[in-house]
Amino acid sequence: MTPRAQRLGIAVFILGLVIAIAASGAMLYADLPKQVIGILIVVLSIVLLLMGIPVGVAMFGAALLGLYALSGLRVVKSTMEGVAYDAAASWSLSVIPMFILMGMIMWKTGLTTSAFEAARRWLGWMPGGLAVATNFAGAALAASSGSTIGITYALGRVSIPEMLKSGYHPQLAVGSVAAAGTLGQIIPPSLLLVVYAGAASLPVGQQLLAGVIPGLMLAFAFAAMIVAQAMLRPSLAPRVDMSGITWAMRWRSLAGVMPIAVVILIVIGGLFAGIFTATEAGVFGMIAALIFGVAHQLGQGNALREIGVMLRESLIGTLTGTASVFLLIIGVAVLTRAMALSQVPNFIASEVAALGLGRVELLLILIIAYLILGMFMDTLAMMLLTIPVLMKPLESVGVDPLWFGVFLVVMAEVGLLTPPLGILTFIVHRIASDPEANLGREISLGTVFLGVLPFALTALVVVLILISFPGIVTWLPEGSVAR
Repeated sequence: MTPRAQRLGIAVFILGLVIAIAASGAMLYADLPKQVIGILIVVLSIVLLLMGIPVGVAMFGAALLGLYALSGLRVVKSTMEGVAYDAAASWSLSVIPMFILMGMIMWKTGLTTSAFEAARRWLGWMPGGLAVATNFAGAALAASSGSTIGITYALGRVSIPEMLKSGYHPQLAVGSVAAAGTLGQIIPPSLLLVVYAGAASLPVGQQLLAGVIPGLMLAFAFAAMIVAQAMLRPSLAPRVDMSGITWAMRWRSLAGVMPIAVVILIVIGGLFAGIFTATEAGVFGMIAALIFGVAHQLGQGNALREIGVMLRESLIGTLTGTASVFLLIIGVAVLTRAMALSQVPNFIASEVAALGLGRVELLLILIIAYLILGMFMDTLAMMLLTIPVLMKPLESVGVDPLWFGVFLVVMAEVGLLTPPLGILTFIVHRIASDPEANLGREISLGTVFLGVLPFALTALVVVLILISFPGIVTWLPEGSVAR
């Protein structure tokens, strides 16, 4: 980091500290209306987040301070004793460690690496075929692991050098990898959808199923956009010579995708048919991933000791990931109680009613709001900070909570692409900065942002379609017997 950047960071931290102290002092010592205290709680949470405080800690701390200002120490004690425990001690949330472990096992044991090769052999003949293959490989991995960052790493290491070697423009190569990564939290199993369901008190199984069709829509929309770009600007994606790929090779490549297909069938098929609850689907999916992962490693000649190291790393990653997610859930539960006492959600709902805003108008305003929040806030922070505030106003205009969960996750994933935060763009840039990945070509951060821009716009078009036809989201969960 340059000295100038360091000085700027220190200045931002000091400014944030001053605002945080001022907001805290106003809540504790000024005689303010409840709604103003509620707004200051949200402001304090955002400031703490921008100062680099972990999401769960920022929300938890700001909410506890607000509760003390609103109702005194007794309510703070009862919240610490009851709300925090009740938020985490939910059977439906036990799916979280299962989904994390399932994804970690598939990643660490190398089951994810075959998805791109199979997609390349089947789709490489199309305009922009390698980018399309990357996109659908991301969709397949999303339906088996649900890890946005894991999918991005797995695809980026394999597909970026492959596309650059074939003459693809770096802009399309890195953009397609980043966009494919966003599918990880929309197509089930999705931790974001599970966390939303827990925060909004919705059935986890139905919320997961609500993401299936919109996730597939996004995957096909991204593919169509890639093909359109390649046809309009052939220099972006020269046609790949597929003469060496025989039908026998194509069929053989499907064998490597079978483990992923079985995990998808267990998780999504079991939920839809009502055979499993969400937690049971996670357990059986994890067991299947474990069996396939160990068999894959044994087939490659790896010793049991090496496999044990991979599994231990998977367990460690699962423990740390689960702890961080549950801290977030506790934070949002405490924040929800503070918002309820401050009556901010009721105030916003009444203002929305007074303005005469309908469902579509409110959602269009929220698109703009989430795009702005996504520029500065972490995905989970953006989701969990707004759920307690928005549920009542949304209910007042007839927005289905299941539908809104999908809307919120799609907008959160768009936030992963847009500057200045856009964490996925930075991850892809880091991958593309490796000489082994970029084949000696320098790829700037600006190139990555330009590459993801068409995909972000495509995602927004899909959101507008979902707003116009909400039944696309709710049809599958309504037709299932998921629990």
